[in-house]
Amino acid sequence: MQTLNVNLGDRSYPIHIGSGILARTGELLNQVGLSGKVAIVTNPTVAQFYLEPIQAALSKAGFTAVPILLPDGEAHKNSISLQMIYDRLIAERFERKSSILALGGGVVGDLAGFAAATYLRGVPYVQVPTTLLAHVDSSVGGKTGVNHADGKNLIGAFYQPKLVLIDIAVLKTLPRRELIAGLAEVIKYGVIEDTALFGLLEQQIDKLVQLDSDLLSQTIATSCAIKAKVVEADEREDDYRAVLNFGHTIGHALEAVTGYTELLHGEAVGVGMVKAAALSMRQGFCDQISFDRIVRLIGKAGLPTEIPGKVSLASLIQAMEVDKKAAGGKIKFVMCEGIGKTRFHHLAPSEILAALSA
Repeated sequence: MQTLNVNLGDRSYPIHIGSGILARTGELLNQVGLSGKVAIVTNPTVAQFYLEPIQAALSKAGFTAVPILLPDGEAHKNSISLQMIYDRLIAERFERKSSILALGGGVVGDLAGFAAATYLRGVPYVQVPTTLLAHVDSSVGGKTGVNHADGKNLIGAFYQPKLVLIDIAVLKTLPRRELIAGLAEVIKYGVIEDTALFGLLEQQIDKLVQLDSDLLSQTIATSCAIKAKVVEADEREDDYRAVLNFGHTIGHALEAVTGYTELLHGEAVGVGMVKAAALSMRQGFCDQISFDRIVRLIGKAGLPTEIPGKVSLASLIQAMEVDKKAAGGKIKFVMCEGIGKTRFHHLAPSEILAALSA
């Protein structure tokens, strides 16, 4: 088991990465001072594989586990699902020393985290991610929230977990499409920060898809370390943390205009990264060779690279105008200046539309 730390003063927490460590869940929760009742927020898809083992591990360590099953999918990352969590916590008389455990992907993690941030004005929570995307991105950093019909994650809070527990063995039950979608966030880290990671992916991304355990552990640990470094520098996205949104401005808009039902988050981000790189080149920031490498790697991973034909560019721009990063009629856009280097550039929606239309 590898352990990384997110260093945020009294909000610091460990990230444990290994294979087969779900059996130690109760023990590891005890180590960060948790005890008593634990609400396990999950969905039926994940529950069929991991709910009983998690309950057994928690019971062995003296916890009382209360399962809360939510509908599966991004379309259910909304206030209705959030209310379901609140209702169960209230019915089970959860107190401020009780805790919440998110067992699932990014949707479950964001919902459970936001419930933890707001129930009784804050109770402890733990992330136990079960998708590659959640392993490397959404489980770390304390972003929680729900979607609105007009935009992704428009309602939420920054609220750090007490612990992140990443068991790479769970990826064996992850559908191939979900696994490939998670690669988008790994590629993003290579583009924005780590040329060595990007080069590794160019050479060995096929081995990642085949779930090579050593390569998975290395890649997940590298990704988490990059995410931790950025979060430590700018916990609440006042400035620098926005670098993590490379490809996400267009990606989030794509998810919104397709009703959160047609594209997985990572698939939308794959398209978003290609278009962000194209925008970067159009603005004179990115060179042709770097652009070609980005597009080639995203395609090699099996991710989409083009906006679906039925999506109108006008609807995309409208979705971007309510993006959290929009201010003063312009959007704070993450541009790449080649592999491993980025910059921020403010663009009017009309400029983005012109570039996407080219």
